[in-house]
Amino acid sequence: MSSTTPVTRSTAPKPPPPAYPRRKKDQMTSLKDFAAARDAKRPILLTGGAVVTMDSSIPDLPEGDVLIEGDQILAVGANLRTDPRHSAKVAEAIVIDTRGAIVSPGFVDTHRHAWETQLRRSIPDVNDLGEYVMSTLAAIAPSYTPDDMHVGTRLAALTALDSGITTMLDFSHNSRTTAHSDAAAQALIDTGIRGVHASMGPHFGDWDRQWPADVDRMVSKFQGANDGLITVRLAALSTDEIAGPVLAYGHHLASVARDLGIATSIDAVFGESSSAAILEWAREGILDSTLTLIHSTGLTADAWSAMGDAGVTVSLAPTSDAQIGLETAIPAVDEALAVGIRPGLSIDVEVALASDMFTQMRALHAIQRMRATSTMYGTSEMLPRITTRDVLDFATLQGAVTNGLGDVTGSLTPGKAADLLIVRADDVNNMPLNDAVGTLVLGADARNIETVLVAGRARKWEGRLVDVDIDALRDSVVASRDGINARVDAL
Repeated sequence: MSSTTPVTRSTAPKPPPPAYPRRKKDQMTSLKDFAAARDAKRPILLTGGAVVTMDSSIPDLPEGDVLIEGDQILAVGANLRTDPRHSAKVAEAIVIDTRGAIVSPGFVDTHRHAWETQLRRSIPDVNDLGEYVMSTLAAIAPSYTPDDMHVGTRLAALTALDSGITTMLDFSHNSRTTAHSDAAAQALIDTGIRGVHASMGPHFGDWDRQWPADVDRMVSKFQGANDGLITVRLAALSTDEIAGPVLAYGHHLASVARDLGIATSIDAVFGESSSAAILEWAREGILDSTLTLIHSTGLTADAWSAMGDAGVTVSLAPTSDAQIGLETAIPAVDEALAVGIRPGLSIDVEVALASDMFTQMRALHAIQRMRATSTMYGTSEMLPRITTRDVLDFATLQGAVTNGLGDVTGSLTPGKAADLLIVRADDVNNMPLNDAVGTLVLGADARNIETVLVAGRARKWEGRLVDVDIDALRDSVVASRDGINARVDAL
């Protein structure tokens, strides 16, 4: 299969979709009963809904079952009640009726600057990268306290869960003190998301210069925390152009990551300077599969060839590239696919962009197909166009691979973590369900997400976040924002 071929493609006629009976509210399992069953170590059976696995070895099902035991997926099948391998477990399971819904893997965000979330849409029409850097990283970031780091990161993670993102990489580049770093990592723990804390020092302003030495302590304290939900990474910039050499990836940071046995996420990868840096890393032997390169817009063909040969992963930020205008402003999906890299997707900065993965999938799907069609317009050339399944793959399994968690999450595969969604397909914006993948990518949004499970634990239930006082959250977010603004104004 070529890298530009969709995950699956069939010309066979589809069977008629089932006529899903709508579930009655009084027949739905309560959160109290679900939690009690899980605490009693009873299996959990999701049954009756469409199942989208995102595992090429396990076909999607128009109606099917997903069996969970503890924090893992035990089995996926058309009717597990009749499967002798699992019938005993099914018999003791608590049953979750998913008729009229789609069961799918949770989305995976490969790069978000979560600490900024109190500043949401504060610069919605930002003109370019420089304006963002100076307004947010230079002018505002130095006024953040550790408590502000916790509030912003917690808000980002809760928003992610609410919109179906079960794994989020927080590129935490405001680590001014150890307390700032600890607050950001603790916020991931407090929300129950599968969180990746990628630690980097700040671009501007006073800070303790404890980074990157402090990453050793962060790994010791947080790697595997919250029953294995937390992962620690190193974060860096591709060159010294924005913030100087301390934050730029090179031999020193490569050795830090190597000695700690962790991966590295590299931001601001774009243009001629990053292309030259990538080729230099390849020559020096520090371009390898432990690296995730973020954005990757406007890179040279030689740089892409080196990336493909090295087996790096790539995080694309479709709305960030296009809206803020990073280099070519075109998400580099075609370039990635051409060298065998299937990218993950990223939210990036909520100061100017949307918070959810639905927006990223739709933006990338539309931009790539527009680009392919425009390029061949008036010619006989035929260029490949990505499919809805491709972008769902990028948003789930490939996101997990990009975050170094491909063996843990990203697909409904027995043995993987029970990080999954129940998405209502009988709501007004989705009915009637004709194609589950198409509905997830082009139809659904956060209001349709009925249930979010992370490692088998409910983080959203009946359309509401679990154990979150929204009024108290709002008060803390507003107080934090107002305090930041007051300190900035006082400078």
